[in-house]
Amino acid sequence: MERQTEERSATEQLDDILNSMVETVGQSKEEIFAIGENSRTEYDRLKAETTQLQSKVLSLLEKTERMEHNSRFARNRLAEVSKHVSNYSDLQVKEAYEIANDYQVQLAVLRQEEKQLREKKDNIERRLMNLKGTLEKAETISAQINVVIHYLTGDLQNISDVVADAREMQKFGLKIIEAQEEERKRLSREIHDGPAQTMAHVMLRSELVERIYNEDGIEAALAEIKSLRGVVKSSLAEVRRIIYDLRPMALDDLGLVPTISKYLKNFQEQTGLNISFRNIGREIRLPSEMEVAIFRFIQESVQNAYKHADPKEVKVKIELEPTQALAVIKDDGKGFNPEEKKEGSFGLMGMRERVNMLDGQLTITSKPGDGTLIMVQIPITG
Repeated sequence: MERQTEERSATEQLDDILNSMVETVGQSKEEIFAIGENSRTEYDRLKAETTQLQSKVLSLLEKTERMEHNSRFARNRLAEVSKHVSNYSDLQVKEAYEIANDYQVQLAVLRQEEKQLREKKDNIERRLMNLKGTLEKAETISAQINVVIHYLTGDLQNISDVVADAREMQKFGLKIIEAQEEERKRLSREIHDGPAQTMAHVMLRSELVERIYNEDGIEAALAEIKSLRGVVKSSLAEVRRIIYDLRPMALDDLGLVPTISKYLKNFQEQTGLNISFRNIGREIRLPSEMEVAIFRFIQESVQNAYKHADPKEVKVKIELEPTQALAVIKDDGKGFNPEEKKEGSFGLMGMRERVNMLDGQLTITSKPGDGTLIMVQIPITG
């Protein structure tokens, strides 16, 4: 009894240590995130300031060029007066000298101002480079910290039944977590560079509408609003595309077969790859998790064929029966050896995991130079 108490106490101590580690790492992540956001804000501000400085430099160059022209004219005039001084009065000689000197002083001031602006611009560009490095480093460290947190909190336990070997299980689990973090980072950038920037732009322009109305009248204000509507419409399309990448809404609205057909048609238009699609049987609705799994399976198979097999044609077939769902993807690409494990490649393992979760069966037939055939069968119960 005393030994059990000691073991439980040791376990609780380990749990406390682990929780403390996770909390500390989490706080560090928040601090890194704050540094990254502050750096991004400063980067955007300096970028805008650089654009303004560039405009000032160009304007100053034009002004300097005009001043140099006037200065040359004034110097020539002074030289002419000095050469034939007897033909001019003292007042004319003095005036010619003062004008030439004044242009020289103004030219010197302009050149000094141009030098200061260029130095300031160069300094800002150096700061931008440093901030860009800080941003990239903060994003990398944040992603690595997320991997550590997931690992410490036992996220790898969810895949323990898939991979028998402990080392392979670790690699696979870490690969999944890294992929998740990369996807989150990609989405974050897409939202920041797309809809977020557009909304900020809309916000600034919307503040101008009232001023335009007061200064130029209702017609100009309506034109500005109409222009804003186009910007919002474009941003909405971008948001819908991001949502579709996360989960095609057509799956919920139209079902599996129309969604696959639409996806393959879009993929063919984007890549130029020849894709044929056949649906055999009825277009019945399946449980949501099964429709998502089959769609993702076909999506990943087609993308893998396009990226790695260099095919001329990909054929996709789906058959929905009362007792099972069958999906077949066949390409005429360069093929591969399914038994050969490549370092860092987890695509097939991820497919098997997705199919196993639904008690399905995955069959892969391929050899080098002879294309690839992938078939998945998932039972429909209830």
